[in-house]
Order: sequence, then C-alpha cells, then structure tokens
Amino acid sequence: MQTHTLLMPLDMHLHLRDGVMLENVAPLSAYSFSGAIVMPNLVPPVSSLQDIQDYKARIMASVPNDFFEPYMTLFYKNYDKAFLESVVDEITAIKLYPAGITTNSEGGVSSFDIEEMRETLEAMSELEIPLCVHGETDGFVMDREAEFMSIYELLATSFPNLKIIMEHITTKAAVEMLDKFDNLYATITVHHLLLTLDDVVGGMMMPHNFCKPIAKRPEDLDALLGAALNAHPKVMFGSDSAPHPQHKKESCGCAAGVFTAPIALQLLCEIFEQYDRLDNLQAFVSDNAQSIYGICPEFKEIVLERRTFVIPETYGTVVPMYAGQAINWAIESVE
Repeated sequence: MQTHTLLMPLDMHLHLRDGVMLENVAPLSAYSFSGAIVMPNLVPPVSSLQDIQDYKARIMASVPNDFFEPYMTLFYKNYDKAFLESVVDEITAIKLYPAGITTNSEGGVSSFDIEEMRETLEAMSELEIPLCVHGETDGFVMDREAEFMSIYELLATSFPNLKIIMEHITTKAAVEMLDKFDNLYATITVHHLLLTLDDVVGGMMMPHNFCKPIAKRPEDLDALLGAALNAHPKVMFGSDSAPHPQHKKESCGCAAGVFTAPIALQLLCEIFEQYDRLDNLQAFVSDNAQSIYGICPEFKEIVLERRTFVIPETYGTVVPMYAGQAINWAIESVE
C-alpha cells in the first residue's frame, strides 16, 4: 500500500461552534490536526479577554485526550491599544467580518472607514497581531470577493506592517493579489479546490456543498489549484469547516457551510496525488502556516494510506461533504 506522512498538520480556519456541537466536532479536528485557528463568531461573539479564556477552556474540555492547540481569535471591533495589549498573549489573530455577510456576523464592520479603524489596525501592526478577513461585499453573490479586492488594497497600503490574511479565497483575482502586496496572505479550503458553482446548483441543489463564499467558476478553481499545488509560500490550508445540524442544511433557507474537518487530509492527499504534487502537501498543510504565523505546533505524525475509504453518512448530527462516497485515501495512524 502507498502511504504518505504529514507532520503537524494545521487547520488555519476552523469553526468549532459551542455547546453540544462543539463537543461533537472538536474531537474530529483534534484527532488529525496539531492545531487550528478557531473562529470567534459565536452568539454572542468572542470579544473580551474573559470570552477568549472561557471559550478556550470549553474547547480543551471537549478534547481532553488529544494533543491539539486551539489558536484563539477575537471578533474584530475598534479596540484601543490598551485592550489589545491586555489580550495579545491570549490570541493568535483578530477576525474581521463585514456586517451580516455570513453566519453570526451581524456585529461586524459596516463601514471600511480607514480613519475609524486606524487606532485598532495601527496597534495590531505594532503588536504583530494578524488580521484575518472574510473578504466579501454585499454585491452580486458571484462578484462579492472580486469586489472586495479594492478593500484589501486599501488595508494593505494603509497599514503596510499589518499582516493580513485573505480568508478562504475563491477567485483568480484573490490569487493574483498575493503577489501585489508583501503583507497579504491567504487560506484556501479543500472544498474550493474541488467545487465550482455547477457542483452546488448545476443540477439539483446540493446543500452540503453550499458555503459562503460560494464556489466560483472553473478559471477560479484552476487559479486556486495552482497556488495550493505549487505550495505558494503565502498560502496555507484553512478548512473553513462549518458544521450545521442536518435539519438546518436540508431545509428551506439552507445554512451556509461545508463540513470537511474529519476528511480534509484524505481529500487533500487525493487532490495532490492526482496532480503529482504530494511532495508539496506538507508545506500547504503546515510549513507555510508555521512560517506565516510564527507558531510551533504540537508534534503529531499522520500516516495516510492509499486505500478506499467510504465517508460516513453523518458525524453525529452533521452531514459531511461527499457523504457516503468512496475516496482513495484514509488515515492509517496518528502518533
């Protein structure tokens, strides 16, 4: 059997939710990843030192037997420097959501007025706190990310010492931005390396392929594959794995989010093998993230084996992407 080993894989964009859902899904990520950047868009959002500490404690309580580091994030508001100095040792990044653009983002930024944001973003620059951004406008759904490129340009030029992460990029335009500004980086999901809009609504609606930002055009998929497969040093894996109960996905008003956490590494092996780029997978799932964020994750060795694996129909109350389908790689061991 062919095997492939990954060391200290990292998920640099993960939704763990809270309560029962947290207890159900956190162990699945902790099993195969050394750590993950955890999103703060709870209800209410994670926006204080106590919120950060309490949420991290709940995460750790849900994965007591795994070596796993939750890299905590703060929900972006216009914080002052004194507050940021008080939390800098407890967080890895701050996550900015445009108001109302995705799940639980109603309290996000409604106006990208640089002067209103200046105190916070300058303090983040000085304290070396990265800014993670959900980069979409409220325009036509297929154009929202491309329209946001001007905002990325404004942020990158106004705060050249601020490390800015373009989260879960989906377009050729975003890939091209990586080489225009030294302080722009990006995460790419596994589902955006597999899907176009046709895979969501080209035939019957496929609710478990529906996410925000929505999958785009074939030329966008090709650009994302080019960046990931060639281990672009400013690109790293972030699953944006977003669990919703089955009844929330398979319903009128389908919730946005694709659940891939327990199958992400297997799918990535399949993709990188298909394009004869398995040697670059380590950089995409760990090495680049360590360099970009300056982190040293817990040691974990994942051995994947090339054999048929049938994705479960559900993980608890959550239906994964490609539920019930056979894929070519499986996790053989974790040490």
